[in-house]
Amino acid sequence: MEQIKIYDTIIIGGSYAGLSAAMALGRSLRQVLIIDSGQPCNAQTPHSHNFITQDGVAPGIIAGKARAQVLAYDSISFYEGLALNGRQLDGGFEIETDKGERFKTKKLLFASGIRDLMPDIPGIKECWGISVIHCPYCHGYEVRNQKTGILASGEVAFEMGKLISNWTFDLTLYTQGESSLKTEQVTALKNKGILINEKQVVEVSHDQGQIKGIEFRDGSKESLNALYVRLPFEQKCQIPNQLGCEVDEQGYLVVNRMQKTSLDGVYACGDCTSPFRSVANAVQSGSFAGAVINKDLIEEEFLSRK
Repeated sequence: MEQIKIYDTIIIGGSYAGLSAAMALGRSLRQVLIIDSGQPCNAQTPHSHNFITQDGVAPGIIAGKARAQVLAYDSISFYEGLALNGRQLDGGFEIETDKGERFKTKKLLFASGIRDLMPDIPGIKECWGISVIHCPYCHGYEVRNQKTGILASGEVAFEMGKLISNWTFDLTLYTQGESSLKTEQVTALKNKGILINEKQVVEVSHDQGQIKGIEFRDGSKESLNALYVRLPFEQKCQIPNQLGCEVDEQGYLVVNRMQKTSLDGVYACGDCTSPFRSVANAVQSGSFAGAVINKDLIEEEFLSRK
C-alpha cells in the first residue's frame, strides 16, 4: 500500500506572505505544500510601493519572481486550486480542495488574505487599487497634492481625515448622508481646510480605473483625482472558521506575537491577520511565521527522539 505523504506544513495562500513563509521553511529542509487559487486581492493594482528594492514594480512581477525562487527549493510544492475544507486529525490536519483532493500536514499556516466587499456604487470596483485606494503608505505619494476624497463617516472619517491631510491640501470627506462627526471633530477638520460633503455618492466616473469625478443622488457632480475608501471585508478562506480559530471584532484572525492562532498547530500571517495591508508587512510576517513553525517542529522532534 502506498504511504500517504504528510507535509511538515501546508500553507494556504501563495502570495507574498505565503511565499515568504515557504522560503523560510524550505531553507529549513521542510516538506511544504502551498495551496493557492490564483486570485490575489491586488490583481488590479498597477504598481506596488513602499517595499524597498521593489518600489514601483507591478505586484504580479514581484509575486512571479518570488514564486520562482521559492519553488527552486525541492522540498516545496505548489498546488493550484482552492482549499475548501479542513479538519483536525490526531497530530495534524487534513485539507480538502475544490478538486476533491486531500492532503495531510503536521502544521497549518493561513496566508489566505481577505476579500474586499464592494459597495453598490458603480465605478468603485473598476477603480479599486488604481485610484480608489485604501492606504496612503502604498498609494498616497502618487496622488500627493491632488484633489482627494475620503468616503467615510464618524470616527473612521475623522481619523482618516487627519491621516490623509499629510499628503494633500485639497481634501473632502464624503459622509454618505448626515454626518455623525462630533462638533469638535467638525471644527478640527474645518480648521485644517478639510471639507465635509453630506450628499449621497451614487457613482464614480472614470477612464480605465482612473477617477474623473463623482456623482451625487441630486444629480450634481464633482471632479476628483483619488478616493480613499475603507471597505468591509471577509476572510477569503473559511477553513479557520471551520476549525474554530478565533477572530477579532474587525474580522481578522487573532494571532499572538509568534503568529499563532487560538488553535494549537495553526498559524496565520499577512492580510488575514492585520489591517496594515502592504507587501512589506506580508513578507515580514510570513518570514517570521515560517521560522516559528520550523522552531516548533524542531522542539517537537527533538523531544520525541530517543
